[in-house]
Amino acid sequence: MQENETIQECLERIKANGYQPVRRTEKPIFKENQTGIEPVGREIMFDTILSKNEQ
Repeated sequence: MQENETIQECLERIKANGYQPVRRTEKPIFKENQTGIEPVGREIMFDTILSKNEQ
């Protein structure tokens, strides 16, 4: 996903480029501060394959 993009917008962009998502992976992003480590966000990635009608 791109910065400031919703999941739905990302899926529409993937489809518009002729791909189909097959798996979604989320990875937490942490930041260290004085009180310890805290989660500050997440990184979402989609694994894709070429759509059948694009092959």
